[in-house]
Amino acid sequence: MTSTKEKTSRIMIVDRSEVARSIISHILQKEMSNTYIVTCGSAEEAMEYLHREKFDLITTSLLLPGIDGLDLCYEIRKSGKQHLTPVIVVSSDADRRLLREGFSAGVTDYFNKSLGYKRLVEFIKDVSQRHSGIVGKVLYVEDSLSTAQTTQNLMERHGLHITHTTNGEDAFQLLKNTNSEEFDIIFSDFFLEGQMTGGDLLYAIRTQLHYSRQEMPVLVITIEDNKKCQTEIFHAGANDFVTKPIKEEVLIARVKSLLLVKHQYKIIKRYSNDIYNLETTDDLTRVHNKKFLLKQGKNFISQYKNVCLMMVDIDHFERLDESQGHLIGDHILHLFGQFLINYFPKETLIARFAGKKFTVLLPCALDKGKKIAEAFRQKVIQLKPEGFNITISIGITSSEGQAETTLANLISNADSALHVAQQQGYNRSCLCTVQKNVTNI
Repeated sequence: MTSTKEKTSRIMIVDRSEVARSIISHILQKEMSNTYIVTCGSAEEAMEYLHREKFDLITTSLLLPGIDGLDLCYEIRKSGKQHLTPVIVVSSDADRRLLREGFSAGVTDYFNKSLGYKRLVEFIKDVSQRHSGIVGKVLYVEDSLSTAQTTQNLMERHGLHITHTTNGEDAFQLLKNTNSEEFDIIFSDFFLEGQMTGGDLLYAIRTQLHYSRQEMPVLVITIEDNKKCQTEIFHAGANDFVTKPIKEEVLIARVKSLLLVKHQYKIIKRYSNDIYNLETTDDLTRVHNKKFLLKQGKNFISQYKNVCLMMVDIDHFERLDESQGHLIGDHILHLFGQFLINYFPKETLIARFAGKKFTVLLPCALDKGKKIAEAFRQKVIQLKPEGFNITISIGITSSEGQAETTLANLISNADSALHVAQQQGYNRSCLCTVQKNVTNI
């Protein structure tokens, strides 16, 4: 037996081969430097340590002198100190006893020893991360109040937040009226009383709410040794199942595994959203770019009965940019972009169209749009970014009265009105009507 000084994570390696223990310990120490490692050559030696110390993870060979790895696992589950500790059984031969008795013995996972020591260490790291105290929100569907109370208390002791419903109909309505962020996983009995069984609920989650297994993981409770039912559970869209009677260590291991699935989904989704925001946001002004306008403008127009489009241009900006330098010019554009974002309500679509020209899509009728445009123009006069006086010219148009509104037509009409405003001397707002007439506001 060897050990290192106490550190953050505590792992026990049980293997009859001293060479294997040494290699695994050495690689683990390099890969997980904050780990306190104990290695033991037998189950009896391991139990002596387990009576005195608490470990975060235990790996054991299946074949050991004296009692084997499964017997050791049984003993661990009897321990008040270690009964929830993840246990990995390492074996090059997954024999019938291992497959038949593994989960009933409380084995958390298996590893094929023939894959090598480095892969084993990677596996240990993965399991360690999965059982590092991830907490989450669980929608628990169980019609037996006594079972629900016991199981809910069990899960809450592990830091999980539980919302309990007694039938599939209530669970479905709850999911229908919330988004996928409200719950991290669903835990449901497959045999619920009522019109909607657990299988019906699971099927509705996948086909009506269109939640994928990653977006909304589902853990199902079923009856032990019912192979046909277990097959139906996976066909219906479950991620995993536990059998009755529920064993605490198995349930918590499965729940945490599915919480990791949801956690990884959130990371990927957030990463995708960040990439999309980078692609559709103007770096300098932080408003949306033209790509976003052209992609989302059509959807914006279809959402509202009436929309107004303003084309906004900073007057004589080229002179300021040349006389004061591009750094000052860029900073003024940045300040103007921030002013646009803060001035207009969130439902407004604001984009940098080109250079010093910006587009503003407003969900409102024409009369209101004209007032907003003129009020905004007056407000910009007071802005004075970097101490410089700036003014803007605005061309505005509306979908009001048009048989068919397209983004291209709105942009063209607003641009025509802007051109007239600039021809008339800048610092003014002009309107382009449905009849293509341009008038001052």
